[in-house]
Amino acid sequence: MFWSQLFIPTLREVPADAEVASHRLLLRAGYIRPMGAGIYNYLFLAQRSITKIQRIIREEMEAIGAQEFLLAALNPAEIWQESGRWTGMGQNMFRLKDRFNRDLCLGMTHEEVMTSIARGELRSYKQLPQIWYQIQTKFRDEPRPKSGLLRVRQFLMKDSYSFDIDAPGLDVSYEKHRQAYCKIFERCGIEYVVVDADSGAMGGSASQEFMVATDAGEDLVVVCKQTGYAANLEKAVSRPVPPTIPDPAEALDPVEIHTPNQKSIDEVAAFLKLPTTSLIKSFVVIADFGGKTKPILALLRGNHQLSETKFNAVVGCKEFRAAHPEEIRDLFGADPGSLGPVGVTNMPIYADSALEGRQNMVAGANKDDYHLGNVTPGEDFKATYADIRQVEAGDTEINTGAPLEILKTMEIGHIFKLGYKYSKAMGLDVLDENGKEVKVIMGSYGIGVERVLCGAVELYNDADGISMPASIAPFEAVVTPVNISDAAQKQAAQDVYTQLKGLGVDVLFDDRDERPGVKFKDAELIGIPWRITIGKKLAQGIVEVVERRGKVMSEVPLAEVAAWIKSKLS
Repeated sequence: MFWSQLFIPTLREVPADAEVASHRLLLRAGYIRPMGAGIYNYLFLAQRSITKIQRIIREEMEAIGAQEFLLAALNPAEIWQESGRWTGMGQNMFRLKDRFNRDLCLGMTHEEVMTSIARGELRSYKQLPQIWYQIQTKFRDEPRPKSGLLRVRQFLMKDSYSFDIDAPGLDVSYEKHRQAYCKIFERCGIEYVVVDADSGAMGGSASQEFMVATDAGEDLVVVCKQTGYAANLEKAVSRPVPPTIPDPAEALDPVEIHTPNQKSIDEVAAFLKLPTTSLIKSFVVIADFGGKTKPILALLRGNHQLSETKFNAVVGCKEFRAAHPEEIRDLFGADPGSLGPVGVTNMPIYADSALEGRQNMVAGANKDDYHLGNVTPGEDFKATYADIRQVEAGDTEINTGAPLEILKTMEIGHIFKLGYKYSKAMGLDVLDENGKEVKVIMGSYGIGVERVLCGAVELYNDADGISMPASIAPFEAVVTPVNISDAAQKQAAQDVYTQLKGLGVDVLFDDRDERPGVKFKDAELIGIPWRITIGKKLAQGIVEVVERRGKVMSEVPLAEVAAWIKSKLS
């Protein structure tokens, strides 16, 4: 292709509303243009990169026997009502009515649609396993669109669904997808980490996320470089940092301490001249057990934070909220800031495992402006112990004691073991080998196509623009004559361009009548991995080749440059 004939609207100025590197550079490089809040048009360069990402996805999905579908983006309400997610998705779902006043929605994901197809067609275990996938537009009524393509209201997703006769079969389908995803992201040139994750609204027994480390991300993950352990912060486990000072060794009875106007953990710790690790933090929550609510007291070490995901899983509630001040007063006879577990008998108590074995700590006295000293878990109050805290900086790996890191990341893929959530709700049954009707077990697997593109830009950029991986760059190489008016340079450039095309290289010919600096800056901005410059050394039979990443320049004989580039790409 010839640059002079293409629409590549690069910008010299940084867009004022662009907050993260991928947003800023995709706008400047002419990949995307905004249409509205969270809605973008993909221009020529973006479409070329996205097409290449999709091709890699298709090749790896077909390699595991997956079959490509294309499902309706406009869904009747009934199938979402069957699964219970019509209301469960809340305001994130785009809803509309047709001319007959029937409820419809724009698909956020397609578990319900795939399950409805399967229940209408699958009859026997002999038809299993099945893996069906699509690459389709999805819609989410995102309340706060931002960060370019990272938080949008319309996006492309590769979503696939597995159907198996039993749990061991699901394990096989899940592992196929895990390996396929690793190959996809490696072929796309993405550095990623696989982390254990929470299934959230998707449901199911297990899930893993594929994450890219970037400051533009909105997820925190915990990793151990020594052991390979990785998990989303909401599910991660660790050995906590030891208490700042040891607990007093002698057995002491609880004693009231006057703490006037000291409410927060930090205030009480400063007042008593103790570290926060010597205090017990008390949370009163109202847990919802399918419409029935009850109060629960959660206890943590003073410097720890509650993990909502872990707490939900341990308690077994649907969701929970913080108790209101008036509810706390009714339950404890004291206001927030003076609460503790000693003497509490009107609700269950769940204590984080970091409190187990501690003694002589400080907790609220359930009396305004008072705390209790010398409180020993297990003696002065009884509780159910479990890991309900978030991992914090300085914690170590739970089995080996190796150091952990907390990284900011963005999600590019997610795989789920759905189990029987949808087959039970929607009646997906087949006959097993004994002629007995059984539920089909399912998995769900997603890749955010634009997020792969954004991940590459976030990982590989510098002050001059994007350094795109060759496999997903809009072009692998650009041939740039310094002076297009010079007949010899133009002819040599044309010959190299033709040779590269003959070798299967996706090459661009920069035939614009522009200053060399403009051409070089544009090529660097849009992220073409290799630039072949035809200039003054042509008289010596030499061309300059610049690798975009690292800007390494090599002098290569004109007659050999096409094969040289092909070998580098291979």
